[in-house]
Amino acid sequence: MDWDILMPLGICVVLPVMIVWLVMRTRQNETNRKTEIMLKAIESGVTVNADLFKQRHETMTIKERLLKRLSSASVVSLIGVAILVICICMVTKNGNTMHGDAIAVLTVFMIVGGILLAIGLALFIVFFAGRKMLAKEMEAEAKSLEQK
Repeated sequence: MDWDILMPLGICVVLPVMIVWLVMRTRQNETNRKTEIMLKAIESGVTVNADLFKQRHETMTIKERLLKRLSSASVVSLIGVAILVICICMVTKNGNTMHGDAIAVLTVFMIVGGILLAIGLALFIVFFAGRKMLAKEMEAEAKSLEQK
């Protein structure tokens, strides 16, 4: 059996399955705890709050969504730039002594860095365009929040 296949299988198959399983198990445990609390409250005769099982979806304002995009853009761009700078430094330092595998790995990292930088720049563009397009909606939302 070829043991080199185990690492990609572990990362591409087992890891996502385990993450989904852990998330679902956490939700199931949370539901079980809430059910247990409800049953004990009913048994003791206490009035039961029906809102206990409702999911709490906190709505984000337009400004919060735009700021989330800005922070995402900053982080992704910074990671992309860091990867590219490290790759460029490695090429300038070891350019003549690099061999086939090292060049291939470095090329992959440069592509990944470029992709991350492009995604970060796209998020910056979305942030600035959204800020300009949604200025009136943000003002109206701020006024409605002040009135509450």
